[in-house]
Amino acid sequence: MELRHLEHFVAVAEQKHFTRAAEAMSISQSGLSASIRALERELRASLFVRNTRSVELTEAGRALLCEGRRTLAAAEAAKDAVAAVQGLLRGHLTVGLEQCLGVVDVPALLAKFRSAYPGVEIEVRQGGSTPMLDELASGRLDVAFVATAGDPVDGLDLRPLSRESMVLVCAPDHRLAKASGVTLDDLAGESFVDFDPTWGARAISDRAFATAGVAHPVTIEVNDVHTLLALVAHNLGVALVPERIAAKRGDHATVTLAPGTASHWQVSVAVPTGPAASLAADALLGMLPTTAGHA
Repeated sequence: MELRHLEHFVAVAEQKHFTRAAEAMSISQSGLSASIRALERELRASLFVRNTRSVELTEAGRALLCEGRRTLAAAEAAKDAVAAVQGLLRGHLTVGLEQCLGVVDVPALLAKFRSAYPGVEIEVRQGGSTPMLDELASGRLDVAFVATAGDPVDGLDLRPLSRESMVLVCAPDHRLAKASGVTLDDLAGESFVDFDPTWGARAISDRAFATAGVAHPVTIEVNDVHTLLALVAHNLGVALVPERIAAKRGDHATVTLAPGTASHWQVSVAVPTGPAASLAADALLGMLPTTAGHA
C-alpha cells in the first residue's frame, strides 16, 4: 500500500468530494480517481459510495480512515525523526486551543517556536476541548491546550498546567448573590447561561448536575466568555464557571460552591502517546514556561 494512495483517500474522505480533494492535493481529478481505484483494488473493497454531488464512506472506508490517519501520522513522525537526527526539525505542527484558558500565552509560545524551528509549518485550530481530544486521538492534531475535569483519556497524555475550582456567577441582585456558599440543590429552578457542550467548563457543569440529580436547563448557549458574563449580569440566567473566568471584568457577582459540588477545572496540554507522538510537539512542550503548572 502506497502512502500517496492513503493521502488521497483521506483527502477525499475529509472533503467528501473528489474535485475539492483534487484541488486540495494539487493533482488532477482523474489522477485522484485512479489512485482511489488502485487502493480499492488492493484492498478488494469499495471505500466510497459515489453520487453526483458528494461521496460518503462505506463501512470499509470508515474502518480505513482512522487507521489511515494513524499511518500517515506515523510516517510523518518517521520523517521528522530522521530530520531531528540531522539536527533539522521540519514538518507540520497542528495545535488545538480552547478559548480563554489563560494559563499559557500560546501566541507568544508559537512565535518562539517558529523562530527556533522555521522549517515547521504551524497550523492552529480553536474549538471545544471535547472534539479536540478526539482529533488528537485520530492524529488530526499534534498537541492541544484543553480544559477538562482531569480524567485520563485512552491514547493521550494530559499534562496538567493549572487546576482551579468552579464557582457560581449571577446578577448582583440575584437571591444568591450574597450567599457564603451554594450547593446544586440551591440552584433548582434556575435558568442557566452556559457554553457550548464541547467546552470543558460546560462538560464539568453538565456532569455535576447529572450526578446530583438536579435539572440544568440551559436557556442561553454561547461561545464567548464576555458575552456569558454580560448575560449573567443582566439576570438572564446563572452559570457555573472556573474561577479564572469569574475573575474577568464584569458586573456579575461571584459565589463560592460548597466543597465537592463540582469537579475542578483542569487546564492541560495534551499529546498522543505511542507512534503518533510528534517530535515538533515535543519541541513545543519543551518551550513551555516551567511555572506554567503553577499559574
